[in-house]
Amino acid sequence: MTPEIAAILVDYNAGAELRLALQSVADECAASSWEAVVVDNASTDDSASYVAEFAPRARLVRNPVNVGFGRAVNQAAAVSTAPLLLLLNPDCRLVAGALLAMRSVLDAESSCAVVGPRILDPNGAVQGSARGDPDMLTGLFGRTGQLRGLAPSLAVARRNVVVEDAIRSGQPSVVVDWVSGACMLVRREAFLAAGGFDERYFLYWEDADLCRRLRARGYHVRYVPGASAVHQVGRSSQTARPASIRAFHDSAYLYYAAHVAPGAFNPKRLLARALLAARCWWRLRASRA
Repeated sequence: MTPEIAAILVDYNAGAELRLALQSVADECAASSWEAVVVDNASTDDSASYVAEFAPRARLVRNPVNVGFGRAVNQAAAVSTAPLLLLLNPDCRLVAGALLAMRSVLDAESSCAVVGPRILDPNGAVQGSARGDPDMLTGLFGRTGQLRGLAPSLAVARRNVVVEDAIRSGQPSVVVDWVSGACMLVRREAFLAAGGFDERYFLYWEDADLCRRLRARGYHVRYVPGASAVHQVGRSSQTARPASIRAFHDSAYLYYAAHVAPGAFNPKRLLARALLAARCWWRLRASRA
């Protein structure tokens, strides 16, 4: 029987967090037919061993090398036939009722391709997972931007991270530009029609790129504040911090060049490259300190 939902998790040294994530999927999908596809990107810990606890619902795909997040998700989507894909980071877990709330929105909005929940830190703080399309100012006013904390009420800050407005609205869902790939529910048909994740993004920004391409195809993206997930940010990336920082900035430039400054000779690309290189150097220096 074809499962209704396929949970896709990409594991890279996630440790016991992977087990918690899979348990949250099992709890949320108890009344549905479901499967989980875990793609292990050459972990060096024993995290992938937790998948066996959830067999036969869960299966493991092992990669001999780390192929990146987007490519691994595409691998999992290709081996499942479920009409709904639940993308979930292994350091993220669903809060009770999250899946039902997200599915209800997809059922009600036929042109919606992606929904995302309210994502929280373990201490309950809102991470800001619903966002506006990135631009040159996102580095300053985005979720981790230095100026956002100083002036969160500015229009540019509110455009980059729109979660606060969505929570106050009281609506079951609101249309946004994109939602975080740490937890999103996607129509498989739309995902495949858009070509899945762009595999040039090794890590980071592939979620913003996917949502933008889906919107270009006539779909829209919704944020569901009544659904929640708890995200222990960076559990996997901390095991390879310098590589993670470089991947973030490489992917940021790829997104900028593709969507904000198209054209090989666009002068804005030179400025973006220089600014991102400087930011990457500063982040690497801070991480070593």
